[in-house]
Amino acid sequence: MSDDPFQFFTLRVLRTTRPTPSFVRVTLGGDDIARFSSAGRDQRVKLFLPRPGQDAPVLPGPDDGHWWPAWRAMDPDVRGVMRTYTVRELRRDPQELDIDFAVHELLPGSGEGPATRWALKAAPGDPIGILAPLHEENGGYDFRPPDGTDWLLLTGDESALPAVAGILESLPPGTPARVWIALHRAADRCELATKADAHVTWLVREESAPATDDAIRAADDLPDGTPYAWIAGESATVRAVRRHLVGERGFDRRAVKFSGYWRRGTSEDDLLRTGEDA
Repeated sequence: MSDDPFQFFTLRVLRTTRPTPSFVRVTLGGDDIARFSSAGRDQRVKLFLPRPGQDAPVLPGPDDGHWWPAWRAMDPDVRGVMRTYTVRELRRDPQELDIDFAVHELLPGSGEGPATRWALKAAPGDPIGILAPLHEENGGYDFRPPDGTDWLLLTGDESALPAVAGILESLPPGTPARVWIALHRAADRCELATKADAHVTWLVREESAPATDDAIRAADDLPDGTPYAWIAGESATVRAVRRHLVGERGFDRRAVKFSGYWRRGTSEDDLLRTGEDA
């Protein structure tokens, strides 16, 4: 039996809902959820989807060693299709896990990926594999404001919206937060529950909103004190925001956490073929 801090779980679809027009929320259940543990509200997990013609995803066995080389060693035409997603919510009573899938095209001319196709067709009882942590403290989440942080800056696009929503829900009452969220469609604006003193700016592309870094650059009412920034979404946008915060705003680079959730023109399969961690 592997002693990895992350292990494969087998879950099944309980139901699907549409929180906004461009998102499908898939609620998963199963006894394995009781072993899933995380302290992070931007917790990443690996989903493993069945390939066409398969009833369930094909995964490495419990005695195959560390999951990554074991999965890589499997026949690419047979092994489960892997995609990285952020947990929207993990509940204990009942034991349920929500994953939100953005199902509209992220870029003009891009086709639906395997995760989008699966989410759109998901029905109660459908199986899915998930690689998830067994311990609250794990390397799969990034939002970790250090002691002494006075205020927060959060920004992301559709791919990061579940994490942003989870982070805002977790903040202590009155925490100053400035938030920028880029969307394609105005209809996907949604209520973000929080007890924080959060000012949310929606940057809607169909309304000709400015680029995220330009919108933040134009902000002249940021709070005083020591900031902590969490940036996620498309890789080039993430880098542009980080350059602005560190180079122009003078943020301590150690207080800027940035994650490229996806790369324009590149799929997760492309990254795997080039040997990069998606």
